[in-house]
Amino acid sequence: MARLRIGIDTGGTFTDVVALDEDTGEVVTTKTPSTPADPAAGFAAGAAKALRLAGAAREDVAALCHGTTVATNRLLEDRIDDLGFVTTEGFGALLEIARQSVPDGYGNSYFWVKPPRIVPPGRVREVGGRLDHTGAELRPFDEGSAVAAARRLRDAGVRAIGVCFLHSYANPAHELAMRDVLRREHPDAVVSLSCEVLREYREYERAVTTLVDAAVKPAMGGYLARIAAGAAARPLVMNSNGGVLSADEVARRPITTVLSGPAAGALGAAFVVAHSGHGSVVTLDGGGTSTDVAVVVDGEPTLTTEGAVGRHPVKIPMIDIVTVGAGGGSVAWRAPEGALKVGPRSAGADPGPLCYGRGGTEVTVTDAHAVLGRIPPHLLGGEVPLDVAAARAGVEALAAELGLGVERAAAGVLEISAWNQANAIRQITVKRGLDVRDYPLVAFGGSGPLLACRLLDVLGSPAAVIPENPGNLSAFGLLTVDVRNDHVRTRVVRDTELDPTLLGEVFGELEREAAEALQREGFGEGRYVRSADLRYHGQAFEVRVPAPTGPPDEAFRAEVVRRFHDAHEALYGYCHRDGGGQHPVEWVNLRVSGIGPITRPRLRERPPGDGDPSRARTGTRRVYFDAWEDATVYRRERLAPGDVVDGPAVIEEFGSTLPLHPGFRARLDGYGNLVVTR
Repeated sequence: MARLRIGIDTGGTFTDVVALDEDTGEVVTTKTPSTPADPAAGFAAGAAKALRLAGAAREDVAALCHGTTVATNRLLEDRIDDLGFVTTEGFGALLEIARQSVPDGYGNSYFWVKPPRIVPPGRVREVGGRLDHTGAELRPFDEGSAVAAARRLRDAGVRAIGVCFLHSYANPAHELAMRDVLRREHPDAVVSLSCEVLREYREYERAVTTLVDAAVKPAMGGYLARIAAGAAARPLVMNSNGGVLSADEVARRPITTVLSGPAAGALGAAFVVAHSGHGSVVTLDGGGTSTDVAVVVDGEPTLTTEGAVGRHPVKIPMIDIVTVGAGGGSVAWRAPEGALKVGPRSAGADPGPLCYGRGGTEVTVTDAHAVLGRIPPHLLGGEVPLDVAAARAGVEALAAELGLGVERAAAGVLEISAWNQANAIRQITVKRGLDVRDYPLVAFGGSGPLLACRLLDVLGSPAAVIPENPGNLSAFGLLTVDVRNDHVRTRVVRDTELDPTLLGEVFGELEREAAEALQREGFGEGRYVRSADLRYHGQAFEVRVPAPTGPPDEAFRAEVVRRFHDAHEALYGYCHRDGGGQHPVEWVNLRVSGIGPITRPRLRERPPGDGDPSRARTGTRRVYFDAWEDATVYRRERLAPGDVVDGPAVIEEFGSTLPLHPGFRARLDGYGNLVVTR
């Protein structure tokens, strides 16, 4: 019988693979270089390598889970071509008007220029017809103008179209009619409707989210078809909301895959460290191109719908992740004013850092680590030899430009990278009202553990946890998540005027949609999680709170409102629990998530060793921390639970390295995690 579950996470530099044998619990991990020109080739190579290492055949694969950056990278790189927009007559300037907001406030953005909008004016078409906010028809759908719009876009060569009519979240009839026209007049077009992508009010965010979905649909559709054709099992694809869906479902709504890989990393970290008693942590996923940070509270990553990918607001449920261009391949450069800067540009997988010997010409963070001896002269257990001499020559040239010594310049590159990561962590903790000193740091990814000790100093975190096989944790995280789909309806109504019958009708409709989606995924039964977005009348944004199970009656309504008051007070320090008529509560959005549970991996606690880490010692190496020192080098897989290593030391493994600074200590716990403390 098929017994292997494989997780494949395609990153900007490496494709990470984990194969889990469900019969024995044995885990095989490996990496292959990513293939940016055709990510499907890297996917296939990773799957084949995992099967070879596991001694298995294609028919042994029971499940295949995938985290992809195809949609995200197209948005980050602004590779958006031939995109058209159809909207309600009179609202053609919707994208241009957008929101009256400037990044970082006007004082810090005096020279800010509004970026080009996602669809140029010449590809916007208006169609007659109008609905009010309840979904009632004020003017009928104008098929004549719809036909003219479809033909104009067809003649202009537009192949991807987003449709967003005013108030279609309340009544999708006009958008469905527009799709019928497009199918008849422009059958080659790929079409996304806002009523299917995001049935939630706020027309600007709904329009951009729909357009982003349309923009990535052709590329994602082709990519998913290629990996499905060569896959040993039906692929499941990681979504931003913390669940997976089949490739067929994702092809219908590819917007759900933005931040796919980072979401898997946060979930994998939460799953692994929960066994060691760490329910609330900050996760730091350091890759070759970027570093992604998230917060896990009581075992669950925090969710948001106020996200963005690049310059595009994306209003879909996603794990709250902050990304910064501070990975191993981030380029160090001298700014015009003479200062040393690092990132956000990356050398990526091709050509990569100088030490890769593939034609790279710029110093990167990895080169600085190599010059200072903090990583071995090879990666992936010797599969990728490093040219340390080339890295040193590059750092010497940069140091000469800056008027610094070689060691000082290399250490400066790492210091700036550490502060870039620390600022991202502060953005997701301090800016959210959380004290970073209360949360251990879980560092993983190929480059995540490299700056862990310095981050403990900068942030004041109590400890850093380095999971086993940290370079492959995102791929492992893909094997820990359930199938999940999200559904939303906007119903703006004051609590004092709310009829609980309305709640029952809307939640019932959403749960039926969730059940149908789970049935398409092969689940006869599932679990349904309700939530609601509420606010005080006059506020611009909402607070989401979980809603209880059971019939939506008066007690249900009162419990949700109580949870809203509690959440508002926790977030902002005050609430209007007894506000009466002055601060009435408004219900805004109702949500249901359909969850199809999977069998999760079992983590087994290991017996303690004899407390002598010398069995893992492989020698010493000169490493530069604040000065050159003789650091003891250890192989992580030879350490046993209870072993303690004191810095200066370097702990090496297949996919990552932990430089342990002087004054720091690492202890291996019963589940194979290295716990680093001062």
